[in-house]
Amino acid sequence: MEAAARRQAILNRLRTADRPVSASSLAAELNVSRQIIVGDIALLRASGLQILATPRGYLMDSPSVQEDKNLGMIACRHTPEQLRDELYTIVDGGATVVDVTIEHTLYGELSGKLDLASRYDVDAFIRKVEEEKNSIPLSALTDGVHLHRIRYRDAESFTRIKEALREKHILID
Repeated sequence: MEAAARRQAILNRLRTADRPVSASSLAAELNVSRQIIVGDIALLRASGLQILATPRGYLMDSPSVQEDKNLGMIACRHTPEQLRDELYTIVDGGATVVDVTIEHTLYGELSGKLDLASRYDVDAFIRKVEEEKNSIPLSALTDGVHLHRIRYRDAESFTRIKEALREKHILID
């Protein structure tokens, strides 16, 4: 398969996916190496397409208007040992941790897409943090201070999540 056709196949797969698609699964489907897929994704992004990289794979960035209504920002600070508890608190409250953002002294704002919606997602993310040699959470660069965008069900659940994080001394008011 030619590179242009392969990139079109990647786009078609991402546009129809209802969850993140891993580079490994794309590589298996297209009979190429994972590294070829990573390069193709980089080229597609450079062309202006909004392809997000999450801990579980790639997805097209096209949130619906309804989803954006229930999107909130929270400021947090915690130790590395509290990471799992923070994320569990958010997903247990019925929200999705969309991303994490820090304010880096050298680079300015740095963000990472998370898309964590369940304890299973959180556990997979934590495993990656623990298993990858050069992998640390962004918050480690700012003494634990970071922002999360979260997608919540309703205003009451957002309030409950913030209160639970406040009680754990994780929320920055």
